[in-house]
Amino acid sequence: FHKDKKNIAINMTNETSSAFGTNRFNFDHVFDMKSTQKEVYDAAARPIIDSVLDGFNGTIFAYGQTSSGKTHTMQGPDISDVENQGIIPRMVRTIFNRIETASENIEFTVKISMSEIYNERIKDLMDPSKDNLKIHEEKGKGVYIADITEQYVVSDAEVYSLMAQGNSNRAVTATNMAQKQNG
Repeated sequence: FHKDKKNIAINMTNETSSAFGTNRFNFDHVFDMKSTQKEVYDAAARPIIDSVLDGFNGTIFAYGQTSSGKTHTMQGPDISDVENQGIIPRMVRTIFNRIETASENIEFTVKISMSEIYNERIKDLMDPSKDNLKIHEEKGKGVYIADITEQYVVSDAEVYSLMAQGNSNRAVTATNMAQKQNG
């Protein structure tokens, strides 16, 4: 990991192959194993959350293979541990802190939904009976998931409670990759 936190160099040597050597990869930001949840949030998510609070659309999308760390990055190992919270609880706290300090002349409406894409199907985690939802786009509304459950919320504690409910409805299926890594 380069000290500028934008490059990774992988050194591979093998006397019998010309395909080996030093490979360098450049990124907007590189997080090493010592990076904290706060560092990840501040660099990767906070600017998006600030833009959303200024009226722009924003998306933070976690994608990766099974057991690659998506849940750890997005939620953290323990949602009640402020030091180790992931992107979502930090985002929720930022939003409600900003609402509390905003002018009394501004009215806020906050609602959440939770979905999971698993085996190419979109599942509503607040109502698991809705397990094949479709993505749509409309000019005035933008991109959205049709028929997903939306819940109005007034506090971070309420969001965390709904997250716990939604997480209990996630697909937790063993895959060959997870079994190889864990077994």
